[in-house]
Amino acid sequence: MLRLPRILPCRLFSTSTASLAGHNKWSKIKQKKGANDASKSATISRAQRELIYKDILVAVRTGGSADPEKNLTLAVTLRRLKELDVPKDNIERTLARASRGKDKGGEAITYEALAFGSVGVIIECLSDNTTRTVQVIREILHANRVGPVPSPGLILCSFSSASSRIAPVGFMFQRRGIVRVAIDRGPASQDAVEKLVELALDEGALDFEESAGEDDSTIELMFTCDPVALSRLTGAVTSSGKCRELLASELVYSPLERIDPSDEIASGLEQLITALEGNEDTLRVWTTVDS
Repeated sequence: MLRLPRILPCRLFSTSTASLAGHNKWSKIKQKKGANDASKSATISRAQRELIYKDILVAVRTGGSADPEKNLTLAVTLRRLKELDVPKDNIERTLARASRGKDKGGEAITYEALAFGSVGVIIECLSDNTTRTVQVIREILHANRVGPVPSPGLILCSFSSASSRIAPVGFMFQRRGIVRVAIDRGPASQDAVEKLVELALDEGALDFEESAGEDDSTIELMFTCDPVALSRLTGAVTSSGKCRELLASELVYSPLERIDPSDEIASGLEQLITALEGNEDTLRVWTTVDS
């Protein structure tokens, strides 16, 4: 189980009721940055700017503020971008744009889809024209399929396991808050872990997981909570004096039961997610394959 305070009202296109990190853009930003570094280019591609914009916009909208001093989720996002050496002026321009976008009144909308007969997909979008957005989402779902291309004239069932379609899959997920922190490893680390876990449980954490950090000097703790407790829990653990760093604070769609897809479906799903994320209205994509 992996990888936000004010949540804008979302409506589902389907008939159901309204990493874990989903498919956020950090790895793609890093890959694009590496390509830019290799070519010694100082410019940020349009695609990369859009990835950065979407991540900052999500943080601004969900945290309720464009001020990182008041929005811990945004603070984490900006820090990660700086660690990736994204130029400061690009970050500042994007933050200003995201702040304006927050107030434009675009509709936050969540679409549900079933991919290839077995994989639940949730697509979070921000749109100023929902008719256009749903049409684009439908086209992407229809265009991405697995298996052989049907022969001309062959009538396929609309529920073919080879295709993807809008469908109610919300029951496959639960909405959860995630807070992830790093703790210094050392003689007192276990005591720090125990005290932080006790504090977190008192502040709304439902569960926690302990794992090794990215290097030998840290331990990572991940807490899950109800969405309404995310802001309070984040503030409590970060002000405890026990953490070296806040790694994540966000809302996720967590699969109730993770799907282990075949190689063919995994490959098709990767292409589908890439196409969905390429849509300018898409903010984030979650699937029941996410861990």
